[in-house]
Amino acid sequence: MFKHIVFPTDGSDHAWKAAEYARDLALKFGSDVLVVCAFPKVPSYLGLQQMEGVAAKHMEEAERVSGEAVKFFKDAGIPVQVEILEGPAADAIIRVTKIRPCSLVVMGARGLNSFEGFLLGSVSQKVLAHSKCPVFVVRDMEGNEPGPEDRPET
Repeated sequence: MFKHIVFPTDGSDHAWKAAEYARDLALKFGSDVLVVCAFPKVPSYLGLQQMEGVAAKHMEEAERVSGEAVKFFKDAGIPVQVEILEGPAADAIIRVTKIRPCSLVVMGARGLNSFEGFLLGSVSQKVLAHSKCPVFVVRDMEGNEPGPEDRPET
């Protein structure tokens, strides 16, 4: 049913909660997982040297975050690939659902930047509205905010 699961992550506790659901679904349906991590576009007014430094830091953090997720899925025996993209997270996720095989997106309800979500509308809401495949948004069932103790071990 869900052969290709897209799992967007920003490394937040909500994303780790969603990773558990993505793992369980992938194991149940024999799915592969595509881990998607987006980092913000670097403003051009910084100048070339500073832009390159900021972009390198963003890429390093995205590689760290996506690497933890890749290890999590590989340790469960799930085939996994990774996409690291520049730009707003919702736009990156939507782009992936349009150009890559996608049966389901599994994502956390909130990410690291709640202020951006307040101003622009949440990433999950935008993905729900524009994704070309079903979207499973994982919330904490008891209404509690997940914390570091809720993270799967990587």
